[in-house]
Amino acid sequence: MKKGEITITITIGIMVLILTTVIFVQFKTIKHTNITLIENMREDELKAEISNFKQKTAEVQNQMQETNLKIKEYEISITTGKEASELLKKELEQQNNILGKNTVKGTGIIVTLTDTRAQKITSKDLRELLNQLKVDGAEAISINGQRIVYDSYVVDLGGTYISVNGERIVSPYEVKAIGNPTYLESGLSKKQYGYIDTKLEEGKDIILERKDEILINAYTGDLNMEYAF
Repeated sequence: MKKGEITITITIGIMVLILTTVIFVQFKTIKHTNITLIENMREDELKAEISNFKQKTAEVQNQMQETNLKIKEYEISITTGKEASELLKKELEQQNNILGKNTVKGTGIIVTLTDTRAQKITSKDLRELLNQLKVDGAEAISINGQRIVYDSYVVDLGGTYISVNGERIVSPYEVKAIGNPTYLESGLSKKQYGYIDTKLEEGKDIILERKDEILINAYTGDLNMEYAF
């Protein structure tokens, strides 16, 4: 095997590993369902959740089929050398989108949280929101323009400011999420134990809006791994 073919083979192997990992994470998310929450849901809410679960499962299965097709494409590219560079370029672009290295746009929702005299928004409020959006399939998220990536951190600074990726942000906190707006909205708007209802009961000011087009800028920091290789 020539040096160029070896390089392509190694690169393709890395791409396949990343794709497989993404699918595994999505299956893991679906698997870890809150049983207590289900037991306390009303019948109509439970039916809606079952419908959403079936749709998400179908989407993951479709993604697995797409991944298998891509693997076959890569195998053919290695054998024939046909369009290998174009396939790798396209896959690299997709992985950069996932990692947050590209500016992206698409449909989704915007959630705005605002401090009031009675209640201040905390980093915990934002972290809970991020976790829920990820569970509901958000493909890209930002807070006040700061792109959320795998190693992003959201912390309080002396009870006065909130820091995201090392940058200070203040109220109002605009959280943009690109993804299926129905999934994203329904995940936050559950009538029992839902994020929005919970925060409203706490006296927090929160607004949710659907948007046909949302722009989320690329992450501007370094994406370095110290121990993984």
